[in-house]
Amino acid sequence: MAKMSELSDDLLVMILSFLPTKVAVSTSVLSKRWEFLWMCLPKLEYDDINDINVSELSSCQRYRNFIDKNLALYRAPIIESLRLRFLHDVICPEDIKRWVGISVSRRVQELSIIYITTCNEPVLLPNSLYTCSSLVALNLSSRVILVEVPGMAYLPSLKTLQISEVTYSTEESLELLLSCCPVLEDLSIERYKNDNVKELVIIVPSLQRLTLEISSECFSDEVVIVTPSLKYFKVTDQRDAFSYLIKGMRKLEEAVIDVEQNPEKLLISVTSVKRLILRVHTNHGVDPVYHAGIVFKQLEYLRLHICNDDWSKLLVQLLQDSPKLLILNIFSERYPWLREWEPCSWNIEQSSVPECLLESLETFEFSGYTGRPEESDFFSFILKNARYLNSFLVLREKKIVFIDF
Repeated sequence: MAKMSELSDDLLVMILSFLPTKVAVSTSVLSKRWEFLWMCLPKLEYDDINDINVSELSSCQRYRNFIDKNLALYRAPIIESLRLRFLHDVICPEDIKRWVGISVSRRVQELSIIYITTCNEPVLLPNSLYTCSSLVALNLSSRVILVEVPGMAYLPSLKTLQISEVTYSTEESLELLLSCCPVLEDLSIERYKNDNVKELVIIVPSLQRLTLEISSECFSDEVVIVTPSLKYFKVTDQRDAFSYLIKGMRKLEEAVIDVEQNPEKLLISVTSVKRLILRVHTNHGVDPVYHAGIVFKQLEYLRLHICNDDWSKLLVQLLQDSPKLLILNIFSERYPWLREWEPCSWNIEQSSVPECLLESLETFEFSGYTGRPEESDFFSFILKNARYLNSFLVLREKKIVFIDF
């Protein structure tokens, strides 16, 4: 077996890359040879949760000095990944701005900033970040990060962008940021009450994956989405009222929709999907059924989360509008001990049985079985009419349930 001293520098650096950055830097005291090895690490991570005792003021100051010194001494021509994660008031906004500037000068490829603080001083990122030609992935997560996009912004290599809880200097800042990313493929936006953009505009021709999470505390007028290359779309919208204007999702393959009201405004834009996961939290008495005319001609997989007592209406309509459905997955989230649920009727005339049951459905799975009569009626309806069914499974707490009809 070879001794550590006989290994090449490249192999030693590879070994160090599996260690936390602070531990890897500490190996510099081992010998003259190890003194500078850490400076070639491809990935750097600074995390005040794991690296310091935040209750000691002197420890916090030493940590800031430690990062300052290390980034300035970094020798590798490219930083493959830099992750800054600070969950305490250890680091100030000017520190983050300075470190981001250093990473850009080292041609950073992946940059992640997660900054949770009680202070209200905004973090203004350097203009050089918005013209970083090497940047491939960017994650900004902090209520105090102020996105201020300069006019000459251009990110020619950026493919992945995650934005969470940030604020914007102007109404057009986000739209301007997206417009300077010509090869952007994956976009994730989380919006909370401090999000100050009234109209969310996403116009990205190259985008293939889009994830939106909008909290009930976020007040905005409209969401505009123009993404002709999109293949995956996930939206979680907790607002009681929303407005969506969506164009050009003809290549969409999978959609995940989790909303608090009738999903029609979103369903009408995702009719080309092959996989649909739907969760609708309508209040008691609110009809979750969408208008007729929406047909999912390519839909093969449907997962419906049951969250209310009108689930049979919505499900029947989805089955009738999905003629090629192969897999039906129902996940019950109803809690019968909270209040009484109205029974659902599955006495459907033979002439009204959905086409997919008669012609295509092969797999059925029901999770969250509670033993209520309408569930057994539903199972009988499936078994009676699904001519091509070859898999039927009912689960309660992840255990198979055998039903007597």
